[in-house]
Amino acid sequence: MKRRVLVVDDDMAIVEVLEMRLVTMGFDVTATNDPQVAMAAVEGGRFDVALFDLRMEPADGITLMESVHTRQPRLPVLIMTAHGTIETAVNAVQRGAFDYLTKPFLRDELRAKIARALASRRWARDRERLLAVGQTLASTGIMARVLDAVAQGAVETTEAERCVVFQQEHGRLVPMASAGSTPPSWAALESVATAAMAKGLPVTSPGSDGASIVAAPLVVQRGPMGAVVIETASGIEPTEDDLDLLALFTSQAAVAVRNTHELERLRSGALAALGRMATEVAHELKNPLAGLRLYARHLEARLSKGGDADGAGLAQKITSTVDHLAAVVQEITAFGRPPELHREPTDVHALLDECVAFAQAKCETPDVEVFRAYDPACPDALLDVRELRKAFLNLILNGMEALSAGGRLTVTTSYAPDTRMVTVVIEDTGAGMSEETLSRMFDLFFTTKSQGTGLGMALARSVIDLHAGELAINSTVGKGTRVTVRLPVEPAAADPDGAHA
Repeated sequence: MKRRVLVVDDDMAIVEVLEMRLVTMGFDVTATNDPQVAMAAVEGGRFDVALFDLRMEPADGITLMESVHTRQPRLPVLIMTAHGTIETAVNAVQRGAFDYLTKPFLRDELRAKIARALASRRWARDRERLLAVGQTLASTGIMARVLDAVAQGAVETTEAERCVVFQQEHGRLVPMASAGSTPPSWAALESVATAAMAKGLPVTSPGSDGASIVAAPLVVQRGPMGAVVIETASGIEPTEDDLDLLALFTSQAAVAVRNTHELERLRSGALAALGRMATEVAHELKNPLAGLRLYARHLEARLSKGGDADGAGLAQKITSTVDHLAAVVQEITAFGRPPELHREPTDVHALLDECVAFAQAKCETPDVEVFRAYDPACPDALLDVRELRKAFLNLILNGMEALSAGGRLTVTTSYAPDTRMVTVVIEDTGAGMSEETLSRMFDLFFTTKSQGTGLGMALARSVIDLHAGELAINSTVGKGTRVTVRLPVEPAAADPDGAHA
């Protein structure tokens, strides 16, 4: 990709000489003697470096530079002057110039200072993007957020048209994050990603319309678990710097995946311990709780009969608290003992309608709008209706409870025949969640609700994992939350739960 240079000098002879020299050096040059034309060019597109004459009318080079920096703050500017005094140079640099050039120009000095300006600009930009990805990784620990940052950073630093982060899930490559424009061919990107994983090294391949596709394997512990893929603009060859940067961003993605796997390992250990504890908890608490509930109900009836309304109200609160504790025990037991799936052909849309109806009946927020958009191509899927009802109901209830009056919940489905996957999206226009809440979303007993058990989201993910599905949550404070569930229409051949009930 040619670097863009902006040249402004009120002497047209100098403008023409500089334009000729810079074009010969391989730059895309915009040259003018009018500062207003230069500002219009800056408004219309980004430049990589600028050369401004110091003494111009009506605006001098430093004034023009300061105006340009309001649009492109990191644009390196070289101030050109025939008055190459130390005072002029110091003043220009103090006001924001990268360096200065003295007239008449020496070819080697011109080339060297432009090269240094470009290198400095790229280093600053790349450092900023890598720092942003690192901060995302450190502050959230959420793989989806980190991979989004990796994709965006790869596009910005390599100036590619697009980037896609693929991860291997259940024997197939799944796009986990993307940035830039929509790929003209997902299959082409996936093919290069597969080649990079097989080779264990970055791979370059021709893309569509003269573009280039570069994939770097995402190596986690035992071997490649995916790939980070970029596609350049038409006619652009990736540089060595681009390949080095892609490798850096791929390593960031690998850290995110590795951390997630480590958390899953710890979570599995916690589940095993919780499973052993669940039987003890159920045995020790269920019967006493049932007795307490019975006594509280009898007490409530007696107090009501004796006309003691306040006492009856207190007894009712005892009953409500006991019911809450019983629900916690039940959910711990369910979570500690993941069920064996009993699959049967299931109409996903009917299941969602049932969950939406129940959530509407339970939700007390007025004027809540529910919008449904179902893909008629979705086939019946082999699913455990009882378990998925719990998961979908929890996700839909969360969305409904996040809404204020006049809010909107949207439930949509889509079907991908090539992957045989059904995607369900549950989106609300509620308050959204902070980074901290998102990072703890699946932690056991973590809840932001006064009456929550902190197990609902963990249960939902457990059920979807058992179905070899995927659950992703994206949320923005003040804008709402989007939950995406992807489920295979039938279990994989190796799935032990694949048989019908």
